[in-house]
Amino acid sequence: MTTVAAVDCGTNSIRLLISALIGMEDEEVELVDLERRMEVVRLGQGVDRTGEFVPEALERTFAALREYADLMRENGVELGPESVRMVATSATRDVRNRDEFVEGVRGIIGVAPEVITGDEEAELSFVGATAELEDDDTGFDPPFLIVDIGGGSTEFVLGRSDPRNIADDAGPVRAASSVDIGCVRLAERHLTDDPPTAEQIAAAAADIDAGLEEAAGAVPLEETASLVCVAGTATTVAGIAMELPAYDPERIHHAWVPAARVHEIAEELLAMDHGQRAAIGVMHPGRVDVIGAGALILSRVVARTGANGFVASEHDILDGIAWGLCLGEPEESAQGTADGQ
Repeated sequence: MTTVAAVDCGTNSIRLLISALIGMEDEEVELVDLERRMEVVRLGQGVDRTGEFVPEALERTFAALREYADLMRENGVELGPESVRMVATSATRDVRNRDEFVEGVRGIIGVAPEVITGDEEAELSFVGATAELEDDDTGFDPPFLIVDIGGGSTEFVLGRSDPRNIADDAGPVRAASSVDIGCVRLAERHLTDDPPTAEQIAAAAADIDAGLEEAAGAVPLEETASLVCVAGTATTVAGIAMELPAYDPERIHHAWVPAARVHEIAEELLAMDHGQRAAIGVMHPGRVDVIGAGALILSRVVARTGANGFVASEHDILDGIAWGLCLGEPEESAQGTADGQ
């Protein structure tokens, strides 16, 4: 049994997956979750305005990582590049004090974070989100468009091959793009009133539509057969659509949300104030201030692709990282761009 740890540090949250690979070389294998954690640390706080990580955001992130390192040790993960991989996304690509972040991470978990490109991030999300879809009876057909709405950026990736065949030079991905439309970025830039004004929503929607046009230049969005959305915005919207009293990842995983309901939920969230959003049973406290922007992105994505709805996936970039650690990746993909390495 191989045990590995994957860490994804985004603009809004830092997440951990500890997985065990079960199975023999000549048999089908599967990843089994041992730990799956998420902490909202808002590492990207103010980055769009200042271009730097603020000290309190760095300390929140390091505190969460210390807890994650303890969990890795408890589950028998050997800290080091053979068993641990941490990727850092949108905010980390842009800041001036990146070295302070990198050295802090290295001191806690023993490896430097990889500052991966948007395309690398999108491919990892694709592998994680679709590993089950072609083998089960969910009825979702390729080509899959995976959409990962993050805090600072949104990734789009279209593909159809079995994502577990990641040693294949061709890879599972046909096209990918990352654009700077994220829930934290748009909330800080436009949705400054509570609830936001019609003018603020229109300005955010214009930014989103411009980002979608940019993405469409690299990814043929209209060829989507199944729209699969990952990360907290999509899973929260799915939980709201299901009217769940509390967040339930097992019920949300592979839940289907019709397009009309997506648009309704986005309108409802944007019309609420902070207290009303916070009272929603499935709402994580760290998403209350940015869920309106995230839902607006999701609504515009559904409209732009012409999809009749989306399937929510609890499996995403973390699962893609874990598959890569367990089964091996093409060398150029595995290396990424690691500051300080």
